[in-house]
Amino acid sequence: MRAVTYARHETVEIRDRPVPEIAPDEVLLRVRGAGLCHSDISIIGRGDDHPLVGSTLGHEVAGTVQRIGPEVRGWNPGDNALVALVLSCGQCRECFSGRDNQCTTAYPRGSASPLSTGIGSPGGMADYIAVKARHLDPIGDLDPVAAAPLADAALTSMHAINTVKERLTGDACVVTIGVGGLGHLALQILVATTAARVIALDADPARVEYAAAHGADSALLSDSTAADRVLAETGGLGAQVVLDFVGAQSTVDLATSIIAPGGAIRFIGLGGGGFSYRAMNAPDLPWGVNIERPYGGTRSEVREVIALAQRGRIGVEVVRYPLDDAVRAFDDLRHGRIRGRAVLVP
Repeated sequence: MRAVTYARHETVEIRDRPVPEIAPDEVLLRVRGAGLCHSDISIIGRGDDHPLVGSTLGHEVAGTVQRIGPEVRGWNPGDNALVALVLSCGQCRECFSGRDNQCTTAYPRGSASPLSTGIGSPGGMADYIAVKARHLDPIGDLDPVAAAPLADAALTSMHAINTVKERLTGDACVVTIGVGGLGHLALQILVATTAARVIALDADPARVEYAAAHGADSALLSDSTAADRVLAETGGLGAQVVLDFVGAQSTVDLATSIIAPGGAIRFIGLGGGGFSYRAMNAPDLPWGVNIERPYGGTRSEVREVIALAQRGRIGVEVVRYPLDDAVRAFDDLRHGRIRGRAVLVP
């Protein structure tokens, strides 16, 4: 079978791999769609000697059950399914508490990120993938190509929003920074599930137009005037919630400059930005600000985003590439030529 492989620094290649054998509790999934994420760009930029060199990439995976192991129940060939982002154990303290995205087996202290398909385990940018049946969720009649990014882009957005859900009341303002792969789904989730006023910011005028057409109460260009415009639209107070889906230095600075006293910032993007905090009376941040670095989401949140997609409340803006065009897809993602989410189609 074909598999998109981290060949060396900033290089992917399509290599031939054997179709995986399945364990008794596993399912052989014929991959129908595998999303590309900026995390994949980050992974292949880790050098020629990184432990993931030689591995198959892809952590946003949907497909059709091809074969089931003898211990598998509840799945049949022909069923469409989404693969879980975090390969949780289901038995540790975090899993039992419903925080399987923080599974201590999949994510021991000191790890860069939890164990996932394509991140420490064979990924889904291939013709087939072997998956434990408990790591699958049914997607019914959803198109598996369009559903693949639900595994991360929608899930991560849903989880970040759920961490501030109690703040998103009808008199609140939430700012989303970045309307790309994650941000365009976060915008839709906010509109579908909250009553808060939504201000969407992006540096790309086309994405600003997308936000205006998809429910943002205000859609603004993220430029040198953005902070002043947000403060003007919030009566000088700032936003109760800021979701930064970029994480570059400019957006981190923007987020900390527009947050209201007692507000909440969620840094989701991995753009390498940072901020200084001094434990003293200083204007670094307003009093009472809550900051969190959320990761992925829980299995119950997977079901939430699937349900929203099935009801037509959210939809992924998909750019489809044949699996054989993976190199071009990675190049397009790296250079910002994709609006929405790129998905490889075997």
